[in-house]
Amino acid sequence: MKKSVLTRYRVMAHVTAVLLVLLTVGVIGKRLLGMSSFDGFVTVVGIAHGWLYVLYLIFAFDLGSKMKMPVGRQLWVLLAGTVPTAAFFVERRVTREAEPLIAKDADATPATA
Repeated sequence: MKKSVLTRYRVMAHVTAVLLVLLTVGVIGKRLLGMSSFDGFVTVVGIAHGWLYVLYLIFAFDLGSKMKMPVGRQLWVLLAGTVPTAAFFVERRVTREAEPLIAKDADATPATA
């Protein structure tokens, strides 16, 4: 497994998590606090999170299949982008599990100079 597979997953996990936290704050401001000034913010952040979540799904599935994750675990990784702050924790755990696989792959492949 290449390090780039993990890197793009990590970037999308963080972007998705940050946007979801912002969206949650915006929805709380709009719905619970009745602040109509959050209307545009919620719309823009919601659309951005929706589209970028699709990229997150693609990258997370790619990583999970290359790591040979069990289906249940892979579903949890895929759904982490829908629970505020969950993607931060899941990303950290997946990274800890993927780094030894990347190192093992790097050791098995001799470097060409």
